[in-house]
Amino acid sequence: MSRRASLPGASELFRITSSPALDLPPQTSSAPAEPVENGNGKGHGRTEQLARSGDAPHGSGRTKHDAKITVYVSGDELVAMEQARLTLRAKHELVVDRGRLVREAVAVLLADFDANGEDSVLVQRLRVVGSDGGETEG
Repeated sequence: MSRRASLPGASELFRITSSPALDLPPQTSSAPAEPVENGNGKGHGRTEQLARSGDAPHGSGRTKHDAKITVYVSGDELVAMEQARLTLRAKHELVVDRGRLVREAVAVLLADFDANGEDSVLVQRLRVVGSDGGETEG
């Protein structure tokens, strides 16, 4: 008899879970997506995720991701993100990790950029911030 504890396998520990509220309908078309128009007749070439006309864009959620980036944030930014995460949990019953929060924020920002181009929040905020990350004089 072995004295070793019996533990569940990795497939049981890291199984994909989902909520019926978060399940998206399956895609019926396998045709490539058309470029998204930004209002001035020029597309940015985004994929089908942002090209869907009636759906709001979503981050990739809890799936296995094949790419990783490292982003450095200030202490204040990290505290603000944690406060947002706790508010989502306490007031909206949404339990999300920091990665999910960042993926959703990126999806919203890119959708706004595709829809509004020059007038997007991204362009407006980047114009205020200089190339070194500090605010420009002006």
